[in-house]
Amino acid sequence: MIGYCEVEYRIFNSHSLKEKRAVLKRTMTRLKQKFNVSVAEIDHQNVWQRTKIALVTVASFQKPVERELQNALQFLDSFPEWERISTIYEWL
Repeated sequence: MIGYCEVEYRIFNSHSLKEKRAVLKRTMTRLKQKFNVSVAEIDHQNVWQRTKIALVTVASFQKPVERELQNALQFLDSFPEWERISTIYEWL
């Protein structure tokens, strides 16, 4: 079972692409270290107050995949630098 999640965030107090990339790099590195997910920025690369990232994880059954993605999203939502705007899930 493959779980795929697209998440769009609004980044507060970011006034340049450099500041945005610093926030993204820090959060994505911590996410990869803490959870069994792959993560990448997939849209809004040249917009300094928005980002869209994709999370992917794989397991034998859907429940562990759902749990891992939910835990990863809760972790991302715990950062005060941004706010989640939208979330899209796909199961393959």
